[in-house]
Amino acid sequence: MNNTTGYLSLILHAHLPFVRHPEHADMMEERWLFEAITETYVPLIEVFGKLCDDEIDFRITMTLTPPLVNMLADDLLIARYSRHLALLEELAEKEVERTRWMPQFHASALMYRDKFQRIRKIFNFWQGNLVKAFKSFQDAGVLEIITCCATHGFLPLINDFREAVRAQIDMAVRDYKKHFGRQPRGIWLAECAYNPGDDEILKEFGLEYFFTDTHGILFADPRPTYGVYAPIACPSGVVAFGRDVESSRQVWSAHEGYPGDPAYRDFYRDIGFDLEFDYIKPYIHESGHRLNTGIKYHRITSREIEDKEPYNYQEAMARVAVHAGHFLWCRERQIEYLTGNMERKPIVVSPYDAELFGHWWYEGPDFIHLVLRKIALESKVVRLATPSDYLDEYPRNQKSTPSLSSWGHKGYNEVWLDESNAWIYPHMHKASERMIELANSFPEAEGLQLRALNQAARELMLLQSSDWAFIMKTGTTVEYAHKRTKDHVFRFTRLYGDIRNGSINENWLREVERRDNIFPEMDYRIYRS
Repeated sequence: MNNTTGYLSLILHAHLPFVRHPEHADMMEERWLFEAITETYVPLIEVFGKLCDDEIDFRITMTLTPPLVNMLADDLLIARYSRHLALLEELAEKEVERTRWMPQFHASALMYRDKFQRIRKIFNFWQGNLVKAFKSFQDAGVLEIITCCATHGFLPLINDFREAVRAQIDMAVRDYKKHFGRQPRGIWLAECAYNPGDDEILKEFGLEYFFTDTHGILFADPRPTYGVYAPIACPSGVVAFGRDVESSRQVWSAHEGYPGDPAYRDFYRDIGFDLEFDYIKPYIHESGHRLNTGIKYHRITSREIEDKEPYNYQEAMARVAVHAGHFLWCRERQIEYLTGNMERKPIVVSPYDAELFGHWWYEGPDFIHLVLRKIALESKVVRLATPSDYLDEYPRNQKSTPSLSSWGHKGYNEVWLDESNAWIYPHMHKASERMIELANSFPEAEGLQLRALNQAARELMLLQSSDWAFIMKTGTTVEYAHKRTKDHVFRFTRLYGDIRNGSINENWLREVERRDNIFPEMDYRIYRS
């Protein structure tokens, strides 16, 4: 590819669970998507656009998961987001006036007004179609978009039903081709959860590579010669890349990472909670429940004190420049060291949740921007590469089988299977068994029966989302996760009974199709044995 010493592969995993509630005018959980669009997805599109305008030679990889893509392409959610953004624009204008005689906050109020105006401009330029925006960068050759399990299903915990594992991959590839017009080369296995043998299914659907957490590679059999700094080839020929701990910790760690710097914006202090209720009421939930608006005027300051100091955007940008330079310096020293111990160019794989950049770490997109720009313009040691770039240069890799593994606490599935969430799996397994039975029993369904079978497949996939088990474990919006799980179990079970009894209620089916409309191209036959 070039004469540089080694490669850095930045991977941003963009995912949200499928949350869409046409039956409610203002659903709090839909704001997960709206916040991510405002704070992460559009800012990243803006960053990529600036780099392209300046003809900067950069390469970056993003997962855009099927649930996220389906939400970003949904007309109802696009319209709701546009209204949400209009309220933010209105609130920002009011904040500019309210803070006019408050110099410690006024500059930040102006910053937010400018930001929301830029977001509106970008959103309107793409006519609300952010999937098309990301696709344009892939078509331009600077972004590689990879897929993920269809509904972020945690594959090792549905492994007793291989047809269900296969369906998660089949649907993911079909959906990717629909939205991006090409075959995906790579996949992010949900929660980096790998079960030996799953690579055979990836190969069946033309996928060339996936990722594991660090220990998935280090404990592979046989032990890899180069650790995580070169991929390994599974028995199927599909290649596994491993996460680099050092670069991940510098950005991700709550204690050692850059986002904890005192100059950066504090995530938890928001005017949605700070200001008088009558003033903020039009911009929070219609029930009066206070929510984050995204307008925050304080910096982290210190973890030990409650009184946060005012945020200063210029000071924060100065820290971004320092941290971007430090990150590049560390990668250069790391790659120089690795090169002395390897017979090929090393690749440092640095995966992060995309929502870290912008949503959790406000200055994150600026950090990404500077890192990409600095590597392209300044470094003679490090070059940016996607996993596909590396495989094009090094198509032959050591044969080895990664170990069963995931990321998350302790690294072996525990986050998604413990006393808080174990109850969901008997229901999930029974539904999987029944879906396979239905697909085998009705090979050529038509009309109403076909619609019901396709909807049953959607309900099972939505039930399999790893997000519900994760929420139950972390204790955030547990009531919502419980309800979603029970709703999908109920809808699937009723559909199964109605199909078996030949008593499908079209009015009820139409309502379920309206609510859970993910994957319009669903074909229930993907569950056939």
